[in-house]
Amino acid sequence: MPDTRYVFVTGGVASSLGKGIISASLAKLLQARGYKVTIQKLDPYLNVDPGTLNPYEHGECYVTEDGAETDLDLGHYERFLNVPTSQANNVTTGRIYQNVINKERRGDFLGKTVQIVPHITDEIKRNIKLLGNKHRFDVVITEIGGTVGDIESLPYIEAVRQLKWELGSRALVIHLTLVPYLAASGELKTKPTQHSVKALLEIGVQPDVLVLRTERNLATDIRKKVALFCNVDSKAVIQSIDVKSIYEVPVKMQEEGLDEIVMEKLRLPIDQKPELKEWKAFLTKLNSAKETVKIGLVGKYVELPDAYKSIVEALIHAATYCDRKVEIVSIQSENINKENVAEKLKNLQGIIVAPGFGHRGFDGKILAVKHARENNVPFLGICLGMQCAVIEFARNVLHLEKANSKEMDHTTAHAVIDLMEDQKNITDKGGTMRLGAYDCQLKKDSRVFKATTQKR
Repeated sequence: MPDTRYVFVTGGVASSLGKGIISASLAKLLQARGYKVTIQKLDPYLNVDPGTLNPYEHGECYVTEDGAETDLDLGHYERFLNVPTSQANNVTTGRIYQNVINKERRGDFLGKTVQIVPHITDEIKRNIKLLGNKHRFDVVITEIGGTVGDIESLPYIEAVRQLKWELGSRALVIHLTLVPYLAASGELKTKPTQHSVKALLEIGVQPDVLVLRTERNLATDIRKKVALFCNVDSKAVIQSIDVKSIYEVPVKMQEEGLDEIVMEKLRLPIDQKPELKEWKAFLTKLNSAKETVKIGLVGKYVELPDAYKSIVEALIHAATYCDRKVEIVSIQSENINKENVAEKLKNLQGIIVAPGFGHRGFDGKILAVKHARENNVPFLGICLGMQCAVIEFARNVLHLEKANSKEMDHTTAHAVIDLMEDQKNITDKGGTMRLGAYDCQLKKDSRVFKATTQKR
């Protein structure tokens, strides 16, 4: 689409500042104004996708409708926009290099020396523009993973530099940084932001908008100082103060005028501010609920909240819909045994057994399922959690004591969970599972049918 606008979101000073939430918030505001918007994540690591990454390394692996294993930020994108993402919304350095090497092996470069510039950067640019050209979005927001100054991020920043040159006013860079507060001196410090912008300038990229993460409100003189030393309009210095819920961020960004400054710089018509009625109504329900429901989340990665990010967010959404707050009790499945299972799972109003792979913590999950069944505690098993429910039922109700999954015991006499036929000859680890959306029929008298169709 020739008029597609491209917004690039980079980060500096520190990681985990919330580039994904800022990207999703801006997208939500532009969507509320009637624009067709999507967000993509460019990840600098060499894995082809996060499907083989331990959740402790990179948080959860988010699976899209088309079966792609992607970065957890895509979950935020979908929750904010209510628009499905796809493989095209998450690109890794591993995939970029894989594509370029495949082209070189086919002879596509006609004997040329394959280099970072232009071949890798051209492949990055092709992936960035794919969503605009193929799917005809009005605005494509691209979040660059990592922090400016990282070696692995350099090809992405170079690609952004080239696209800014090629696209002119149709491209814009938002740089998210941290303004730390030093309690000892009682000061907010802007120097880290100045150095971060300087690092961008050294690569040839001038940010158009600065979003400053802060624990305290930024006075006008601080914003003017940042604008002066970073070559940015004063009105384009945006404060992103800490809030209780990520769902408050779009409202805060609208109050700061982030969407309007972006639209102005991209030469998009600016009409009346959208009221975000449904969004604000959700926030009201989220903050006003009085009654609490206590849900146990049983898994082996519970020490890292991002490992089960989508499950946690789904519980928050569901509780809010039902005018409740949710208290999530994280329970390490490795620590569950026959002697303590009742104690660890007591007073829960629901139990979720989470996904996972391998033997570690598996027996604890089986015990959690048994406890839920015998004590009539509402239960949800997801992926391996559902398989645990089948195995537990086979062992303790059908009295098939050795019932198991072929994954856990390939010699089991009662393989109640087995590999699909088309999976049995696959030895590679990455991208080999059947994932994504598929059609299924629910029995009308089943609990799952009632849970998914009933209206309040």
